[in-house]
Amino acid sequence: MTSKVFTKLFALFVLLLVFETVVMEFVFRRLVENTAGETLHLLAHEALWAGLIALLVAIPLAAWAAGRITARIRRVVAFARSIADGDLGARLPQDGEDEFSAMEAALNQTAERLGDSFAEIESRRHELAAMLDSMQEAVVAITPEGLVRWSNAVMQRITGTVIYPGRPLVHFVRDPEVLVCVRAALDQREVRFGRASSLAPGRTFEINAAPLPSGGALVVLHDVTAIEAAEKSRRDFIANVSHELRTPLTSIQGYVETLVEEPHPAPETTREFLGVILKNATRMNRLTEDLLALASVESPDYKLALQPIRASAMVQDAIQSLRGIVADSEIKLQSAGAPDSLVLADPDAMNQVFGNLIENALKYGKAGKRIRVGARLLDTEVEFTVQDFGPGIASEHLNRIFERFYRVDKARSRESGGTGLGLAIVKHIVLAHGGRIWAESELGKGATFHFTLPLAAGA
Repeated sequence: MTSKVFTKLFALFVLLLVFETVVMEFVFRRLVENTAGETLHLLAHEALWAGLIALLVAIPLAAWAAGRITARIRRVVAFARSIADGDLGARLPQDGEDEFSAMEAALNQTAERLGDSFAEIESRRHELAAMLDSMQEAVVAITPEGLVRWSNAVMQRITGTVIYPGRPLVHFVRDPEVLVCVRAALDQREVRFGRASSLAPGRTFEINAAPLPSGGALVVLHDVTAIEAAEKSRRDFIANVSHELRTPLTSIQGYVETLVEEPHPAPETTREFLGVILKNATRMNRLTEDLLALASVESPDYKLALQPIRASAMVQDAIQSLRGIVADSEIKLQSAGAPDSLVLADPDAMNQVFGNLIENALKYGKAGKRIRVGARLLDTEVEFTVQDFGPGIASEHLNRIFERFYRVDKARSRESGGTGLGLAIVKHIVLAHGGRIWAESELGKGATFHFTLPLAAGA
């Protein structure tokens, strides 16, 4: 382009000079024809030579001027190409006050404004991407052709792969419900809802696919796995509480109706029935107390009065305070030894923990005739144990025995007056202390319950 401009400018200058020479020659020739004398012929001859000399001088000057203009045009073209390639930092040098300099200044100002605008757009794009990546929901934008336009980090974590823009969504998402909702949003231009259960193993997502004004669709996936688990836990809890209360209430109601309908019941029968009623009322009262205790330890407002306590003192206090429970059962409560290390614990909460664990061992480990309570020092914590020597617990139950209302032997548990909440309460108290709890058992060789407490600072 610049070579063409240079050629045109140079040709224009040459044509102007040739035209000037021809005009001067014509004028002088007419003048010579109408005027006699050697002087005029000499003057015409000199004028002709002057014109030729002027032409020879003008041609280099014209070439130089055209070259300067062409060079400046080349710079403008190179500047425009840099801007088109995305180099918004390119600028034109300004070395004059002519029309070209004014144009260069205007182009520089335009490039600066474009740079500011693109920088602001890029900053907002990064902010939007950061906001979408920080969301808990998975988000993916789809083009009208069904290709991925954009996806946030949550979506890529769920699919377990890198989602590349420009590729079909079906390459990354195989859940049929998601694809159906996306297709409906693209074709019918309406918001569609659904539920995906095969997008990620063990997780459930609510689908919200909405059409975009500019075409395409936006899909938002909300993880409702925890919500559904909590709802199921709530339903199971209500069902379990209702079942636990219905049994003693039915028994109480039946015995009371019998006493009411019998005009003169025998004293022995009355005493027997009242004993059954008292037993079931006591069971209901204990269930209510355990429910209140569980609600307390599960509450976010549950507070512990932590203080440094020696592990050996905790074990000894547990044995002394609970020895009366096992006094009538021919079971020996023994110490397995404990270090003098200081642990951070709430004394009242620990009494409840040891009480529930020893009572549990008393119910299910009677055949072993003894219960051992002890502790040992680890690196940053102390591990406490309550061991019985009864029939033990099958391995399939070990991971679930700390759940609410879970019983290994439901018939024996109800017969012994258990509520199914004792170990759940223990678990929450230990976790509130920052410890761990688990159980180990081998059939025929008893069961051992372990829990840990962190060492006190400086212990």
